Amino acid sequence: MTDAALRVVIVDDEEPARARLKDLLDDIADTQPTRVVGVAANGLEALRLIEDLATDVVLADIRMPVMDGVELARHLGRLECPPAVIFTTAYDEYAVQAFELAATDYLLKPVRAARLAEALARARWRSPATDTLLAGLSRGARRHFSVNERGRIVLVPLADVLFLRAELKYVTARTAGREFLLDESLVQLEQEFRDRFVRIHRNCLVARGAVTGVERAGEDDGEPHWDVVLAGLAERLPISRRQWPVVRHTLGF
Repeated sequence: MTDAALRVVIVDDEEPARARLKDLLDDIADTQPTRVVGVAANGLEALRLIEDLATDVVLADIRMPVMDGVELARHLGRLECPPAVIFTTAYDEYAVQAFELAATDYLLKPVRAARLAEALARARWRSPATDTLLAGLSRGARRHFSVNERGRIVLVPLADVLFLRAELKYVTARTAGREFLLDESLVQLEQEFRDRFVRIHRNCLVARGAVTGVERAGEDDGEPHWDVVLAGLAERLPISRRQWPVVRHTLGF
Protein backbone atom coordinates (compact mmCIF):
# COMPACT_ATOMS: atom_id res chain seq x y z
CA MET A 1 0.00 0.00 0.00
CA THR A 2 1.10 3.61 -0.54
CA ASP A 3 0.34 6.96 1.06
CA ALA A 4 -2.79 7.36 -1.08
CA ALA A 5 -6.21 7.29 0.54
CA LEU A 6 -7.00 3.83 1.85
CA ARG A 7 -10.27 2.34 0.65
CA VAL A 8 -12.09 1.19 3.78
CA VAL A 9 -15.09 -1.06 4.45
CA ILE A 10 -16.65 -0.78 7.91
CA VAL A 11 -18.35 -3.87 9.34
CA ASP A 12 -20.35 -3.69 12.57
CA ASP A 13 -23.86 -4.80 13.48
CA GLU A 14 -24.47 -1.60 15.46
CA GLU A 15 -25.16 1.57 13.50
CA PRO A 16 -23.73 3.92 16.20
CA ALA A 17 -20.43 2.01 16.06
CA ARG A 18 -20.31 2.37 12.28
CA ALA A 19 -21.07 6.08 12.54
CA ARG A 20 -18.34 6.58 15.17
CA LEU A 21 -15.74 4.93 12.95
CA LYS A 22 -16.75 7.18 10.06
CA ASP A 23 -16.38 10.25 12.27
CA LEU A 24 -12.98 9.11 13.53
CA LEU A 25 -11.77 8.52 9.99
CA ASP A 26 -12.75 12.08 9.15
CA ASP A 27 -10.90 13.34 12.22
CA ILE A 28 -7.60 11.72 11.21
CA ALA A 29 -7.88 12.36 7.47
CA ASP A 30 -4.89 14.76 7.48
CA THR A 31 -2.48 12.08 8.70
CA GLN A 32 -4.24 8.92 7.48
CA PRO A 33 -6.32 9.68 4.39
CA THR A 34 -9.10 7.17 3.79
CA ARG A 35 -12.24 6.76 1.74
CA VAL A 36 -15.14 4.67 3.05
CA VAL A 37 -16.27 2.60 0.09
CA GLY A 38 -18.84 0.47 1.92
CA VAL A 39 -20.50 -0.40 5.22
CA ALA A 40 -22.05 -3.69 6.34
CA ALA A 41 -23.88 -5.06 9.36
CA ASN A 42 -22.27 -8.52 9.35
CA GLY A 43 -19.52 -10.53 7.73
CA LEU A 44 -21.68 -12.00 4.99
CA GLU A 45 -22.83 -8.57 3.81
CA ALA A 46 -19.23 -7.36 3.91
CA LEU A 47 -17.95 -10.26 1.88
CA ARG A 48 -20.45 -9.59 -0.89
CA LEU A 49 -19.52 -5.91 -0.89
CA ILE A 50 -15.78 -6.54 -1.02
CA GLU A 51 -16.11 -8.90 -3.97
CA ASP A 52 -17.28 -5.94 -6.05
CA LEU A 53 -15.35 -3.13 -4.37
CA ALA A 54 -11.61 -2.50 -4.45
CA THR A 55 -10.79 -2.53 -0.73
CA ASP A 56 -7.55 -1.91 1.13
CA VAL A 57 -8.69 -2.19 4.75
CA VAL A 58 -11.62 -3.80 6.55
CA LEU A 59 -12.57 -2.52 10.01
CA ALA A 60 -14.46 -5.51 11.40
CA ASP A 61 -16.26 -6.07 14.66
CA ILE A 62 -15.68 -9.48 16.23
CA ARG A 63 -19.11 -10.47 17.51
CA MET A 64 -21.78 -10.16 14.80
CA PRO A 65 -24.78 -12.24 13.72
CA VAL A 66 -24.81 -14.36 10.54
CA MET A 67 -21.00 -14.24 10.15
CA ASP A 68 -18.55 -12.87 12.73
CA GLY A 69 -15.38 -10.91 12.07
CA VAL A 70 -13.01 -13.84 12.46
CA GLU A 71 -14.84 -15.97 9.89
CA LEU A 72 -15.01 -12.98 7.56
CA ALA A 73 -11.24 -12.54 7.80
CA ARG A 74 -10.68 -16.21 6.98
CA HIS A 75 -12.81 -15.96 3.86
CA LEU A 76 -11.14 -12.73 2.78
CA GLY A 77 -7.81 -14.50 3.01
CA ARG A 78 -8.90 -16.63 0.03
CA LEU A 79 -8.98 -13.62 -2.27
CA GLU A 80 -6.11 -13.13 -4.69
CA CYS A 81 -5.40 -9.70 -3.14
CA PRO A 82 -6.97 -9.77 0.32
CA PRO A 83 -7.46 -6.51 2.20
CA ALA A 84 -5.85 -5.92 5.56
CA VAL A 85 -8.20 -6.65 8.47
CA ILE A 86 -8.34 -4.55 11.62
CA PHE A 87 -10.52 -6.05 14.32
CA THR A 88 -12.61 -3.92 16.63
CA THR A 89 -13.45 -5.61 19.90
CA ALA A 90 -14.77 -5.09 23.41
CA TYR A 91 -12.58 -7.89 24.79
CA ASP A 92 -10.19 -7.16 27.64
CA GLU A 93 -6.42 -6.79 27.26
CA TYR A 94 -5.70 -10.47 27.95
CA ALA A 95 -7.95 -11.68 25.14
CA VAL A 96 -6.72 -9.00 22.77
CA GLN A 97 -3.14 -10.28 22.95
CA ALA A 98 -4.22 -13.28 20.89
CA PHE A 99 -5.82 -11.12 18.22
CA GLU A 100 -2.60 -9.16 17.82
CA LEU A 101 -0.97 -12.31 16.48
CA ALA A 102 -3.51 -12.80 13.71
CA ALA A 103 -4.80 -9.40 12.63
CA THR A 104 -3.11 -6.40 11.10
CA ASP A 105 -4.18 -4.67 14.32
CA TYR A 106 -7.01 -4.53 16.83
CA LEU A 107 -8.95 -1.66 18.33
CA LEU A 108 -10.57 -1.77 21.74
CA LYS A 109 -14.01 -0.19 21.96
CA PRO A 110 -14.59 2.66 22.41
CA VAL A 111 -12.17 3.26 19.56
CA ARG A 112 -9.80 6.21 19.96
CA ALA A 113 -8.62 8.39 17.08
CA ALA A 114 -4.93 7.95 17.88
CA ARG A 115 -5.18 4.14 17.92
CA LEU A 116 -7.17 4.12 14.71
CA ALA A 117 -4.50 6.23 13.01
CA GLU A 118 -1.80 3.90 14.28
CA ALA A 119 -3.68 0.84 13.06
CA LEU A 120 -4.16 2.32 9.59
CA ALA A 121 -0.45 3.16 9.41
CA ARG A 122 0.36 -0.46 10.18
CA ALA A 123 -2.18 -1.66 7.63
CA ARG A 124 -0.27 0.10 4.86
CA TRP A 125 2.70 -2.20 5.33
CA ARG A 126 1.69 -5.36 7.19
CA SER A 127 0.47 -8.58 5.58
CA PRO A 128 -3.07 -9.84 6.24
CA ALA A 129 -3.72 -12.47 8.88
CA THR A 130 -3.06 -16.12 8.12
CA ASP A 131 -5.90 -18.62 8.04
CA THR A 132 -4.19 -20.92 10.56
CA LEU A 133 -3.89 -18.21 13.20
CA LEU A 134 -7.44 -17.05 12.63
CA ALA A 135 -8.69 -20.61 13.04
CA GLY A 136 -7.14 -20.65 16.50
CA LEU A 137 -8.90 -17.44 17.47
CA SER A 138 -12.40 -18.36 16.41
CA ARG A 139 -14.62 -19.14 19.39
CA GLY A 140 -17.29 -20.75 17.25
CA ALA A 141 -17.20 -23.14 14.32
CA ARG A 142 -17.32 -21.77 10.81
CA ARG A 143 -20.73 -21.73 9.17
CA HIS A 144 -19.36 -21.76 5.63
CA PHE A 145 -16.54 -23.10 3.53
CA SER A 146 -15.12 -20.65 1.01
CA VAL A 147 -14.04 -21.45 -2.54
CA ASN A 148 -12.31 -19.08 -4.92
CA GLU A 149 -13.94 -19.49 -8.34
CA ARG A 150 -12.92 -17.16 -11.16
CA GLY A 151 -11.81 -14.48 -8.74
CA ARG A 152 -14.95 -14.56 -6.59
CA ILE A 153 -15.56 -16.23 -3.26
CA VAL A 154 -18.29 -18.85 -3.30
CA LEU A 155 -19.63 -19.62 0.17
CA VAL A 156 -20.69 -23.21 0.78
CA PRO A 157 -22.97 -23.54 3.84
CA LEU A 158 -21.53 -26.17 6.15
CA ALA A 159 -25.02 -27.53 6.75
CA ASP A 160 -25.31 -28.42 3.03
CA VAL A 161 -22.14 -30.53 2.88
CA LEU A 162 -22.83 -34.28 2.77
CA PHE A 163 -19.25 -35.49 2.70
CA LEU A 164 -15.62 -34.36 2.44
CA ARG A 165 -13.23 -36.48 0.41
CA ALA A 166 -9.48 -36.03 -0.06
CA GLU A 167 -8.40 -36.17 -3.69
CA LEU A 168 -4.76 -35.41 -4.55
CA LYS A 169 -3.91 -32.07 -2.93
CA TYR A 170 -7.52 -30.89 -2.58
CA VAL A 171 -10.58 -31.88 -0.61
CA THR A 172 -13.91 -32.26 -2.41
CA ALA A 173 -16.91 -30.95 -0.50
CA ARG A 174 -20.08 -32.60 -1.86
CA THR A 175 -23.53 -31.11 -1.51
CA ALA A 176 -26.74 -32.46 -3.00
CA GLY A 177 -26.27 -30.10 -5.93
CA ARG A 178 -22.57 -30.17 -6.84
CA GLU A 179 -18.96 -30.56 -5.78
CA PHE A 180 -16.58 -27.84 -4.53
CA LEU A 181 -12.80 -28.01 -4.25
CA LEU A 182 -11.38 -26.87 -0.92
CA ASP A 183 -7.75 -25.98 -0.47
CA GLU A 184 -7.71 -27.45 3.03
CA SER A 185 -6.42 -30.53 4.83
CA LEU A 186 -8.85 -33.37 5.58
CA VAL A 187 -7.09 -33.94 8.90
CA GLN A 188 -7.57 -30.32 9.91
CA LEU A 189 -11.21 -30.38 8.82
CA GLU A 190 -11.80 -33.50 10.88
CA GLN A 191 -10.34 -31.82 13.95
CA GLU A 192 -12.32 -28.63 13.43
CA PHE A 193 -15.65 -30.34 12.76
CA ARG A 194 -15.38 -33.56 14.76
CA ASP A 195 -18.92 -33.09 16.10
CA ARG A 196 -20.40 -32.79 12.61
CA PHE A 197 -18.45 -35.32 10.52
CA VAL A 198 -17.29 -38.88 11.11
CA ARG A 199 -14.42 -40.58 9.26
CA ILE A 200 -15.49 -43.64 7.27
CA HIS A 201 -12.29 -44.10 5.30
CA ARG A 202 -8.77 -42.69 5.39
CA ASN A 203 -9.80 -40.24 2.65
CA CYS A 204 -13.43 -39.50 3.51
CA LEU A 205 -15.56 -37.82 6.19
CA VAL A 206 -19.36 -37.93 6.09
CA ALA A 207 -21.87 -35.60 7.75
CA ARG A 208 -23.46 -37.47 10.62
CA GLY A 209 -26.82 -35.82 10.08
CA ALA A 210 -26.92 -36.87 6.42
CA VAL A 211 -26.48 -40.60 7.06
CA THR A 212 -29.72 -42.55 6.59
CA GLY A 213 -28.25 -46.02 6.87
CA VAL A 214 -25.65 -48.53 5.73
CA GLU A 215 -25.89 -51.37 3.26
CA ARG A 216 -23.82 -54.43 2.42
CA ALA A 217 -21.91 -54.33 -0.86
CA GLY A 218 -19.16 -56.12 -2.78
CA GLU A 219 -20.48 -59.64 -2.28
CA ASP A 220 -20.28 -60.42 -6.02
CA ASP A 221 -16.65 -59.44 -6.50
CA GLY A 222 -15.39 -61.12 -3.35
CA GLU A 223 -14.68 -57.92 -1.41
CA PRO A 224 -17.66 -57.53 0.90
CA HIS A 225 -17.88 -54.28 2.84
CA TRP A 226 -20.37 -51.78 4.18
CA ASP A 227 -21.43 -48.61 2.33
CA VAL A 228 -22.84 -45.44 3.84
CA VAL A 229 -26.19 -44.24 2.46
CA LEU A 230 -26.62 -40.46 2.44
CA ALA A 231 -29.86 -38.51 2.14
CA GLY A 232 -30.38 -37.01 -1.32
CA LEU A 233 -27.37 -38.74 -2.86
CA ALA A 234 -27.36 -41.82 -5.08
CA GLU A 235 -23.64 -42.40 -4.63
CA ARG A 236 -22.67 -44.91 -1.94
CA LEU A 237 -19.48 -44.37 0.06
CA PRO A 238 -17.46 -47.39 1.21
CA ILE A 239 -16.54 -47.81 4.87
CA SER A 240 -13.08 -49.23 5.44
CA ARG A 241 -12.67 -52.30 7.65
CA ARG A 242 -10.59 -50.25 10.04
CA GLN A 243 -13.26 -47.57 10.44
CA TRP A 244 -16.30 -49.84 10.51
CA PRO A 245 -16.27 -50.40 14.32
CA VAL A 246 -15.95 -46.64 14.88
CA VAL A 247 -18.71 -45.83 12.40
CA ARG A 248 -21.03 -48.46 13.82
CA HIS A 249 -20.51 -47.20 17.36
CA THR A 250 -20.72 -43.51 16.46
CA LEU A 251 -23.81 -43.77 14.27
CA GLY A 252 -25.51 -46.49 16.30
CA PHE A 253 -25.72 -49.25 13.66
